[in-house]
Amino acid sequence: MSSIAFHAAQKPQTTLLEHGEQSLAFYHWPQAPEVGQAAVLLLHGLGEHMGRYGHVASALQAAGYTVFGYDHHGHGLSSGLRGDLLHAQQLVDDVGFVIEHVRSLTASPLVLLGHSMGGLVAARAVAKGLPHIDALVMSSPALGAHTNLLQKILLATLPHFSPHLRVDNGVKTAWLARDAQVVRAYQLDPLVHRKISAALASWIINEGVKTVQEASTWHMPSLLLYAGQDQLVLPQASAAFAHAAPPEVVQAHCFNVMYHEIFNDPEKAMVIAKLQSWLDSRYKT
Repeated sequence: MSSIAFHAAQKPQTTLLEHGEQSLAFYHWPQAPEVGQAAVLLLHGLGEHMGRYGHVASALQAAGYTVFGYDHHGHGLSSGLRGDLLHAQQLVDDVGFVIEHVRSLTASPLVLLGHSMGGLVAARAVAKGLPHIDALVMSSPALGAHTNLLQKILLATLPHFSPHLRVDNGVKTAWLARDAQVVRAYQLDPLVHRKISAALASWIINEGVKTVQEASTWHMPSLLLYAGQDQLVLPQASAAFAHAAPPEVVQAHCFNVMYHEIFNDPEKAMVIAKLQSWLDSRYKT
């Protein structure tokens, strides 16, 4: 079990990548020497930032993987209005740009690992055929959202008339994880925000539905990890994706008692163990 121990989070090398009119905060947890079996590119969720994933990166490093990450537009240390998009396909365009930068740093096979909204962004990058992606891991992906009738009506109208109107994202912090310290740290984190625009909300809803609809034709080797007690995204959507996807392509595991942030719940070592086992089966001989 030592290979999945949560070592003290190592500080990554952080740089700003200029991408058009915006800048993206890029994180690199390097191997020394850089001979990892594969590289993992982390994609964070709505309202948060890559700085919250140091413990995940450290565990992957200890297992022999080179780790990268970045803050989405409008998040963390990256530029942009908090929780907004410049255009509809921005998040997918951004991950493509970052992948090209990663390819300039390593020729190792590349695994996208996205949590929540980041899991959806990673899935859409795969669905659109972005190059240089060798495998996909989705953690509690935003394939379906909890919306009431009023929210559905607003999402059907606001993106057309006020796409950049931003409101509270509705994240109930008590449902993040069953660890009070994690919840408290999230609440006090100055880089966490609570904004979401009509355009971003619409993108998440629509692209999540598309992803589930495309599951039967999925071709990318994928690992789907999700929480059975998730109240922030619909675990039923992940279950539907897993049921429809080819079993030889998609391996899925539901952690029945866990909340949304499976890498922060008390049994997070189980999640890391499942992740590492899947990676090792592909990239270690």
